[in-house]
Amino acid sequence: MIDGVMIKELCVRADERGYLMEILRKDDECFERFGQAYVSAAFAGIVKAWHAHRKQTDNMCCVSGNVRLGLYDDRPDSPTCGQTQSIVMGELRPLLVQIPPLVWHGYLPVGGAMAVVLNIPTEVYNYEEPDELRRDPFDPEIPFEWHVSGG
Repeated sequence: MIDGVMIKELCVRADERGYLMEILRKDDECFERFGQAYVSAAFAGIVKAWHAHRKQTDNMCCVSGNVRLGLYDDRPDSPTCGQTQSIVMGELRPLLVQIPPLVWHGYLPVGGAMAVVLNIPTEVYNYEEPDELRRDPFDPEIPFEWHVSGG
């Protein structure tokens, strides 16, 4: 597990009318503060990665479809520096994943369908000075394979 990453298993409350799933509450252990909420979607086979933030903490949940979330820690002072982590989440495994600043992350839809990810970051997006660092999805310095192996 990457240092500082928190995973919250989400409870889906279903009945004959449909379902309700709470994602993040202000009384959750992982709640820091509210910046904004937005959704990001990716078509099947498209990798949306790598990015990180200097100040912002992300709180991500896949609300439609399923994704493989990739994490990479290159923070020099972190006990997990150099490590990667893969988390499958979505309709089949409802999770909230909290990603601290300076941890690289991205996702790949799995299962052949488009995926929709809800993010509730701790900061609002600054259009003049975005808090974003970006790297190529297939950066050879990041030891992470996006393909899903069979077996």
